[in-house]
Amino acid sequence: QVQLVESGGGSVQAGGSLRLSCTASGNILSANTMGWYRQAPGKQRELVASIFGSEEANYGHSVRGRFTISRGNRPTVYLQMNDLKPEDTAVYVCNYIAGTRESWGQGTQVTVSS
Repeated sequence: QVQLVESGGGSVQAGGSLRLSCTASGNILSANTMGWYRQAPGKQRELVASIFGSEEANYGHSVRGRFTISRGNRPTVYLQMNDLKPEDTAVYVCNYIAGTRESWGQGTQVTVSS
């Protein structure tokens, strides 16, 4: 079992920046993909960004060029969010996948005001 703890959410004005962190603990496998999903009220959960290893990153279409995902010490991933827009407002949830094992964090709220 892998536990995920997120931090870094909050409120910001449009055009601002936030950095989310997600730290994994427990039975972590080295070959894993970690990432962020988000869900806004009334909308489906969508992929924001994911990373396999240290460099193989994948981004959702709406955040490409504005958000960057990276690894810290291997149990931690960061999501640097720049040029935030009101439509980025959502609960951001960290995800871990290794083989058939998947874990989700509790989520952190990001609110962007215009």
